[in-house]
Amino acid sequence: MELSRQLAELQEELVQLLGKDLFVPVEPDSFHLTLADLIWGDGYRDAVRENPEFEVQLRDRITQCFQKSQSLVRTGHPIQLQLLGLILRPRALGIALVSKEEEGYERILHLRRSIYQNSGLIALGIEQQYHFTAHITLGYFGPIPADLNRDRLCNILATINDRWVETEFPVLTIQQAQLCKFDDMTRFYREPDWPQLDF
Repeated sequence: MELSRQLAELQEELVQLLGKDLFVPVEPDSFHLTLADLIWGDGYRDAVRENPEFEVQLRDRITQCFQKSQSLVRTGHPIQLQLLGLILRPRALGIALVSKEEEGYERILHLRRSIYQNSGLIALGIEQQYHFTAHITLGYFGPIPADLNRDRLCNILATINDRWVETEFPVLTIQQAQLCKFDDMTRFYREPDWPQLDF
């Protein structure tokens, strides 16, 4: 896919300019748009320790959410998002996106509501952590050195962003939502029988 190739090239440039210690890239085959964060880190480990059936119950309840959402989310055409440029987050660098059509954005919000307002997921301890900011994470920040030249970092990011604004990049087309898992933030994966929702 052309977009994945372009993101991987940008990611490699960021590694070269920022260094592997400061910028830890996501594996390119793990590029994704997070529609809803569920649980991670200590919260996940505690949930599994307290309830050995946690993962099975989580998958089952996400399946139910996807089934309930089908009539409003599944319209037969994918959601399209336009790339805007780099986005700097507290722990990461990524590419910001915006929906090309209001209807696509509304479908994403409906899916998020069906997840975060699901009583079965709430009972598992799943709660909304963030407002939706459409983005693809390219990598995470490693340890920040005390002598980091912040002006240089800002100039690097501004130069890259200016170049992106002047370039026409492909639109990201979302054809389905999938339940995925990560053991570390740089590699996401899923099993074939995990729930997915086609748009």
